[in-house]
Amino acid sequence: MMPPRRLLAAVAVALLIGTSAACGDKASGFAADGRLDVVTAFYPLRFLGERIGGDAVAVTDLTKPGAEPHDVELYPRQVGEISDAGLVLYLKGFQPAVDQAVAQEATGRALDAGSVVELLAADAHEDEHGHEPGEHEHAEGGTDPHVWLDPVRFAAVADRLAERLAQADPARADAYRARAAALHAQLDALDAEFATRLRTCERREFITSHTAFRYLADRYGLTEVGITGVSPESEPSPRHLVHVAEQARATGATTIFFETLVSPKVADTIAREVGARTAVLDPLEGITEPGADYFSVMRGNLSALTAALECTS
Repeated sequence: MMPPRRLLAAVAVALLIGTSAACGDKASGFAADGRLDVVTAFYPLRFLGERIGGDAVAVTDLTKPGAEPHDVELYPRQVGEISDAGLVLYLKGFQPAVDQAVAQEATGRALDAGSVVELLAADAHEDEHGHEPGEHEHAEGGTDPHVWLDPVRFAAVADRLAERLAQADPARADAYRARAAALHAQLDALDAEFATRLRTCERREFITSHTAFRYLADRYGLTEVGITGVSPESEPSPRHLVHVAEQARATGATTIFFETLVSPKVADTIAREVGARTAVLDPLEGITEPGADYFSVMRGNLSALTAALECTS
C-alpha cells in the first residue's frame, strides 16, 4: 500500500497534470535562445545533463539544492516544465510524483536512467527495518535506485543520455557524443581510483545510516550494513538496531557513517553503543557544499572509506 504522504502527492500531481493539459499544446522542446530544454529529476541527473549538454541545453532540476529528493512534490510550474521539455531525465520509482507527471506529460520525451543498467534488488530483509511484510521500500518492484554511486553504471547512463540528446537535437549530435566520451573517460579514471585504493583494507564491511551504497559496495567487493533501508524515511526496528550493533562489534568497525540530508541521530546512537566515531558518507542525492560536484563528493567518499576501513593501497 502506498504511504499516505506519497498518496497525497500522487493525487496532487494528478490535479496539476489536469490543469496543465488544459492549457494548450506542448512547446517545441527548445528555449527561445535555441537551447534544448532538459528537465532533470535530482542532482546526479542534473550533473549529467549539464556536463553532456554543455551550452547547447538549458537544464531545469526538479529538486532544489539541499532538499531530500525521495518524496519531492511538484508545483504546477514544474509540471509545465516537464510538459514543455525536449527531454526529461529521471529515475523511475525513485520519485512517484515525477513518475506520474512524466507518464502523462512527457511520453516519448523521457529517459529513465534505471532502464539503462541492471538494477540491484533492495534489501531483502525489509522486515528487519520495521516494514510490514511484503511492503517494498522502492516503488519499482523492490529495486535499489542509487545507480549513480557506481561510476561504471553511471558512465553507461551518460552514454545513453548523449544518444537521446542527439536524437532530440541532431544538429549538435557530435558535440553531445564528444562531451559524453570525455565524461566517460573521467568516470573510468574514478573507477580505477576506487578499485586501487579499496583493494587492500583491514575490513571490507562498512556501516551506514541509509542503505544507499550497495552499488558502490558491489563494484568494489565491500559489504554495506545499513541502519535504515533504501528509503531514508524508514524506521529501523529495535531488533535491527541490535543486529547492526552486533555487526559493528564483530567486524571491529571504527566508524558509523551518516549522510548530509538526513538526521545523524540513529548513527550517533549506534556509534556510542559500540565505541565508534561518526563520519559523513554522501549518497549524492543533493549537493550542499558550494563548489562541490559529483567528482569531488565521490572522492571525498573514497577518502572517508579508506580511513574507516584502514586501507593501505
